[in-house]
Amino acid sequence: KIIGNKTFLVEKAKKRIICYPIERKLLYCISKISNKEKIVKSQYPIIEKTLSDLINVGYNINAVEPIRDFNGYSWTIIPREIESTRHNLIYQNLRILIGNHFLNSWVQNKENIIDYVELLNKKMESEYGIDSANKIIFLLKELSILLDFRYDRSAKGEILNSKKYIDLQYKKVINSESFIMELTNKKRELSMKIKQIDETINNKKMLEQEYIKRNEKLPLNDKIFSVRILSQLMENERSQYLNEIEELNNLLNPNNYMKYRNDIHQQKKYLDILNYDDIDNQVNKYIIYLQQEFYKCYKIKIKKTKTKQDMINLIYEFRYYCMTPFNQEKYVFEVTDIQKEIEYLKREIINKASTLKVINIFSENEEINYDILKNIFELKIIDLEELSIKITKEKDIFYVQLFDQNVFEHKNIIMNGKEINKKELKIKLNKKSKIFNK
Repeated sequence: KIIGNKTFLVEKAKKRIICYPIERKLLYCISKISNKEKIVKSQYPIIEKTLSDLINVGYNINAVEPIRDFNGYSWTIIPREIESTRHNLIYQNLRILIGNHFLNSWVQNKENIIDYVELLNKKMESEYGIDSANKIIFLLKELSILLDFRYDRSAKGEILNSKKYIDLQYKKVINSESFIMELTNKKRELSMKIKQIDETINNKKMLEQEYIKRNEKLPLNDKIFSVRILSQLMENERSQYLNEIEELNNLLNPNNYMKYRNDIHQQKKYLDILNYDDIDNQVNKYIIYLQQEFYKCYKIKIKKTKTKQDMINLIYEFRYYCMTPFNQEKYVFEVTDIQKEIEYLKREIINKASTLKVINIFSENEEINYDILKNIFELKIIDLEELSIKITKEKDIFYVQLFDQNVFEHKNIIMNGKEINKKELKIKLNKKSKIFNK
């Protein structure tokens, strides 16, 4: 029996999938159960789990897209069929900026030896500059925490406990003198425990007394079987204390102390963003921040595009991004908070594509040409290169009509009905023309 309205259940511990006989659901489960849970190295506390979750969920959603949204003839996106539109959008941001190959290698890396967070940072720096790389990776880490806090009940408790611990540690490390004094005292206490163990183990009478003392406090099932076993237990305790002393010595090293202090400060920054009372709006706000940084990088990507084929790929890619669900109600191109940035990128792409002679120019007036072509990024036609355009005039208002071969797809007023001189158009009225220059 599957709890709630779920159509599948993945039980990794039992290596079992329970799923209705729906192909896309089964494929999603196979993708989900085959992934390694933690793909971020343990040197990144907190985000070791949260960022792993973010990348893994996005990867799984992306893996089933071909049979979820495409039937061979048409492209239909149903947001409710996507496990999480938020995870998917963030993953698509990354996929567009750094490519499928990098993300596939990251998720499928079973050894967990390579630090892919560091590799991601270097790749982003190389492609888009240090500032953008740092901002996007910081936002990814913050969003991973917010999303786990919002959607994973077990993670929510862990994050709250981590926040309490980090807040406490932060109060300690900002006062270096008292922190060093605390470490020194703890080290002294551990040394005393080691000394007591050495004395007890080397004194038969003291060892027997310790044996009796410990067993008096233990329940029947947990009692120590013999003095020899107690001696082994105390040797293990001694080794543990020595390891703790070594860790304290490392932390007392000035360089290591500064690194620890910076790490605590960084983790505090991640956790301080949590707004427990309005987590949904906070997630949306940070996703908008991420989109704005994504646009800065995409401007660079447009400028770097040099060949016709790369330009065609970029048009398809950006159309795909615009049609990606932002949430259950809206696609990305419909979100008011980012429409200005999207419009700017559409203009940049159209201008660059016209310069590279990828698409035809329908007016020397840049504004009119943009208004004629801008809607190609909001069509679900699979083959954009088969698009045709027809300009019509009705009661002094010019319209643009878009056709997939001979099938009518879209109609829009040009320049919001403003008066246009017919001479500003480079094509005849009521005559179809190809948009892409093959």
